[in-house]
Amino acid sequence: MLLRLILRNLRPHRVPLAAIIILQLLQTVATLYLPTLNASIIDDGVVKGDTNVIFSLGGWMLVITAGQVICAIGATYLSAIVAMRVGRQIRAELFTTVETFSAQEVGQFGAPSLITRTTNDVQQVQMLTLMSFTLMVTAPIMSVGGILLALQQDVPLSGLLLVIIPVLLVAIGLIVRKMVPLFRRGQKLLDRINSVLREQIMGISVIRAFVRRDFEEERFAVANRDLTGTQLAATRLMALMFPTIMLVVSAASVGVLWFGGQRIDAGQMQIGALTAFLSYIMQILMAVMMAMFMFMMVPRAAVSAERIQAVLDTVPSVSDGPDAVDRAALGGRLDFDDVSFTYPGAQAPVLSGISFTAEPGTTTAIIGSTGSGKSTLLNLIPRLLDRTSGSIRVGGHETARLTLDSLRGVIGLVPQKAYLFSGTVASNLRMGNPQATDEELWEALRIAQAADFVAELPEGLQASVGQGGTNFSGGQRQRLCIARAVVGSPALYLFDDSFSALDFATDARLRAALKPVTTEATVLIVAQRVNTILGADRILVLDEGRLVGQGTHAELMDSCPTYQEIVTSQLTEEEARA
Repeated sequence: MLLRLILRNLRPHRVPLAAIIILQLLQTVATLYLPTLNASIIDDGVVKGDTNVIFSLGGWMLVITAGQVICAIGATYLSAIVAMRVGRQIRAELFTTVETFSAQEVGQFGAPSLITRTTNDVQQVQMLTLMSFTLMVTAPIMSVGGILLALQQDVPLSGLLLVIIPVLLVAIGLIVRKMVPLFRRGQKLLDRINSVLREQIMGISVIRAFVRRDFEEERFAVANRDLTGTQLAATRLMALMFPTIMLVVSAASVGVLWFGGQRIDAGQMQIGALTAFLSYIMQILMAVMMAMFMFMMVPRAAVSAERIQAVLDTVPSVSDGPDAVDRAALGGRLDFDDVSFTYPGAQAPVLSGISFTAEPGTTTAIIGSTGSGKSTLLNLIPRLLDRTSGSIRVGGHETARLTLDSLRGVIGLVPQKAYLFSGTVASNLRMGNPQATDEELWEALRIAQAADFVAELPEGLQASVGQGGTNFSGGQRQRLCIARAVVGSPALYLFDDSFSALDFATDARLRAALKPVTTEATVLIVAQRVNTILGADRILVLDEGRLVGQGTHAELMDSCPTYQEIVTSQLTEEEARA
């Protein structure tokens, strides 16, 4: 999976990859050739006292070394560029994939895990890619070339390699084998610590209000200790690897000098050949060590690649069907026909047998107790969730047979949680209509009862908005979100409890201002406050996912006990019958 992920993202970079291979090949050949020249200098120059040989071969060694340095710099530079581009492509692919996820897939992975996979996991794969470029040619060629050249210098002494290399491979292999589960556990614990930290940052007000700081500090400390312990265990194994390698390398050097000295004393080997042989042994072991260092990174990168691929391989539960068509203009008529919805793994449906029709120019309100399925019903219309059974039609067309862009293009959704994006007031409003003029933005703000406080800001429409709109109050965020929907002039307005943070006077002014601009649009309002929906053309009453009543306020007061209970819990009998 790791190799497949890397190779797939390397395809657009064949030219720089070829250049990296050529440069590393030249660098490796130069590295292997230098000990031979050094041996010639010792045997033909130093031993025989021929200074011409020393200067001539020494000059060639300087030239080759300079070329080796240039090749190494070029290969490293190109490797870094390609590795960074591979990381960029994987991050972009992950982001694009996550953007297609419905609430179901986001809930399946969790926001902290998706963030970790897009950042830390991609970084692990990116670093392995960089190391692979640096070593993928050097290590194998240096190992094979070093063995052949060592055999050329002295075959009997090369027998030491039959002991040294297997010992090194076995020792490092055992260490790497123990590191794999630690790396896998470490990535999961990193998800956990991100989750705890994210919860604490977002819920800081709740933590302080309930004096839970000590509890949350302990919860974070536990997650932190678990992650630290796992990383320490992996780091200890990594620390054990290098002394093991150096022990084998040092033992190899002692063995070469010991047996090589005996062969020189017996006249079976020259001093230069021993020097070259020792250099080749060091090069072989360094190549093995570099390869092992790369393989040490493979387990962690492999775990990260599995996590990345799990996201990329996830098929969104909500997507354009094979027969989906793009409708340029859809009407606002909305039809629900025996619609049911069940969350995956749930024992009971959230919605059962919902049927109603909402016509353009009318306002349909949805009310019910907490957990009755009001927001879920609203989310089925733009296909943020997909109904389990039944039929939903917008403008006379089945929503499942429309492209998501064309369906959502005629819907103006104001979510239950008012959320603004970092930027400016204007940039947030233009999400509803990128081509909207400043005059149109001010008109939408006026309708949403937000023009006054925006006008008071020093920069007006260009006033900055913090992430999530944290520099505005809850009521201001709600009104800006309503203005964002109004700017798009949709055929179908969906207000998911979007007036809860407004006082009664502002609520009344806003609904009065909305009427003229929604005369040809279909309006659906989910509300908890009865006052917000008294004037609706039709009210749908939900109870435990079932539609237990529909009609006007007066009709429901006579026929629906559930609605009567809700109304009497908020209004006096005189207000309810007025």
